[in-house]
Amino acid sequence: MPFDEVARLPAPQDNVAIACRTLEAGSRIAHAGRVLTLSHTILEGHRLAVRAIRTGDQLLSWGLPFGVALGDIQPGDYICNEWILIALRQRHVKFALPAKPNFENHRIRYSLDAAAFRPGVQVPRYESPGTFQGFARPGNRGVGTRNFIVVLGTTSRTASWARALAERFCDVPSRYPNIDGVVAIAHTEAGGAARPNNLDFILRALSGFAVHPNVAALLAADIGTEPVTNEFLRQFMIEHSYALDHVPHRFLSISGAFDPAIRQGEAAIREWLPMANEFVRSTQPLEKLRIALQCGGSDAFSGVSANPLLGLVAKELVRHGGSANLAETDELIGAEPYILSNVRDHETAQAFLQKIERFQERAGWHGESAEGNPSGGNNFRGLYNITIKSIGAARKKDPEQRLDYVIDYAEPMTAPGFYFMDSPGNDLEGIAGQVAAGCTMILFTTGNGSITNFPFVPTIKIMTNTGRYNLLAREMDVNAGRYLNGTPLETLGGETFDLMVRAASGERTAGERVGFPQVQLWRDWPQTGTGKVEEILQRPAPTGEPVAIRRVRQRSFDVNIDRADRLGLILPTSLCASQVARGIARQLNA
Repeated sequence: MPFDEVARLPAPQDNVAIACRTLEAGSRIAHAGRVLTLSHTILEGHRLAVRAIRTGDQLLSWGLPFGVALGDIQPGDYICNEWILIALRQRHVKFALPAKPNFENHRIRYSLDAAAFRPGVQVPRYESPGTFQGFARPGNRGVGTRNFIVVLGTTSRTASWARALAERFCDVPSRYPNIDGVVAIAHTEAGGAARPNNLDFILRALSGFAVHPNVAALLAADIGTEPVTNEFLRQFMIEHSYALDHVPHRFLSISGAFDPAIRQGEAAIREWLPMANEFVRSTQPLEKLRIALQCGGSDAFSGVSANPLLGLVAKELVRHGGSANLAETDELIGAEPYILSNVRDHETAQAFLQKIERFQERAGWHGESAEGNPSGGNNFRGLYNITIKSIGAARKKDPEQRLDYVIDYAEPMTAPGFYFMDSPGNDLEGIAGQVAAGCTMILFTTGNGSITNFPFVPTIKIMTNTGRYNLLAREMDVNAGRYLNGTPLETLGGETFDLMVRAASGERTAGERVGFPQVQLWRDWPQTGTGKVEEILQRPAPTGEPVAIRRVRQRSFDVNIDRADRLGLILPTSLCASQVARGIARQLNA
């Protein structure tokens, strides 16, 4: 079989390639003037050696090392570490696996050489930038791609109230043609009694949501006794010069029962509907567009097709004067040489590396490391370790694209260019920070599939491979797998950029049509320093016995469980599954 029909070599100097489909043991592949004979069946997305690799040699993908050979590896051998063999055995694959791993994970700690550093160069801007149709907002809030009224649960205690109130306005788009809807921001944070360790992240995120250019009006609700209250949030916004005065808003404290508070909120929103409907789209320069670059459910092709496609789109937008935001700190560990190969100045490079170090420090407080980032699904789909995952994730930044700014989680973007924002690898938490920073479009790549969508910012979903795209076509906007099938990446880049402009101008994306948006802020972390890990590990394991049921009375409203036998419970086991569970419950209740 010709190599180009069955595998991809991300960089010419690589000594391992990625299988584009499952290849049977004994298959013969013509490559670089020789024939490779496969030692084992190689799963789609997994790697095979294309050159002889000696014991102790580095394994390379995208020209960067991700492992060290444990023994001599021959051309055609299945490349596998211990994690991959575990992931495949757990799924009971129907073919023989290698008896033992042939490489171990290896990551070179990056060191910034100040003497050798040279400032990078940004791609040149177009003399005549393009335009889109957006909602211009007063008070230097920017230009929106959508026009929503937002109900914000300030903490997790008012999340269900915000969701219940927003659901009363499902018919708004049919009655007010310029309003995209009334949506809830319901998150899990700051519902305890103590001050959360992620307080700054919460306040910056909620403040950014409040003044976001996609927001026509805001209703924020608290109970008044939380560690983060409406007044706390309002003071933070004033002290940090958020343009709150230019957003129609109300801070509502729920002091009584649930239903009267719902009626109060409903009255406030009904007053805003005619005003919000007066906002209309107008021609705006593309320099006002800010995009979030994200991935979730990644696979081996993320760094080959979909993420490089995002890199092309982001580079083109920056040439029009716009802004792009790359996130997920722990998913760039191991890709530092690539990210910093083109950076604005030495200070920006240092700031990026400091975020990497800080993230690893926080993980260490909890007895973990970024090495554990790849999920079992990532492993199964060919992401062997954090280095392989990071190198692929970093391709959302094109090699010609300069890193201009490094910002904290949810810190506002204040100038055009390419940004890196500190955030965790959880895509929901990263997206929330990017939206709060001012992103008005989300470009999201996936290999396994992902339900991720944000309530008031449209998401363009880009699938890495054609097989998965065909399975999930209803939820995807772009099939980047066409690149693996022979379509030039530049062609796909032009098509995706045009789609982005149309979506920014009002064309609904697949995620908007399907629904089920979710929000999750960067979650609180229990530990704030070293020394607790051993104590925690020595605690008795949970017994598995059920917790006794008791009546609970909260300040805001009663929770009555006497008639629990009349409820059917759908129990989700993850944030994504919660959206599926909610959809099932909605259909059954109807």
